[in-house]
Parts: sequence; structure tokens; C-alpha cells
Amino acid sequence: MTDELKPQSDPPAEGAVQERARAAATPASARRSKRQFFRKKKVCRFCADRIDFIDYKNVELLQPFIQERGKIVPRRMSGTCSRHQRWLKIAIKRARNIALLPFASEI
Repeated sequence: MTDELKPQSDPPAEGAVQERARAAATPASARRSKRQFFRKKKVCRFCADRIDFIDYKNVELLQPFIQERGKIVPRRMSGTCSRHQRWLKIAIKRARNIALLPFASEI
């Protein structure tokens, strides 16, 4: 069998080389900036309702902030502010200690 030699391609145009160099110099986030997606900021449910105290005896209020396995939902998922997340954590732990909420659900 004979090996066919591929014709040598012409060197890229000067503008194409500069464009590739410019793309390599810019960070990836700047290259993707054409289509930006703005995620709607979650508003703290307790701040919106102006709740000043999270009661550990109110299980209906605490239940949505506990996952199926008994873990406390993190702040970035629940959308609560740092102050109310701390109060929520304390209330859930108190409710667990007096057996109003389970420590972990059955597997």
C-alpha cells in the first residue's frame, strides 16, 4: 500500500492567530458573558413574615427545613438569612432533644 501524503495547509491568517491569542488571554468567565443568567435571590421567609422568634415547639414550622434523612437544610438551599438559620438550627436541635423531631428517619 502506498501512503498518500496530505497536502500541507496554508498557515492561518494573521487575524485568526490574534483572535485565538486574545481568547486564550481572557478568562473563561469573560468569554461566556454574552448570555448571563441571573438567579433570583431567595428571600428569607422569616424576614419577609417579620418573625422575631422561632419556637422549637412549632413542629409544622420546622418540618420544611429538615431533609428526609433528618439533616437540617443548608442556608443556600432554604434561602434563610444567617440570623434566622442560626435560630432555626437551635430550634431544631431543641425539638430533637425533647423528641418532637426525629434525629434521623428510618432507612
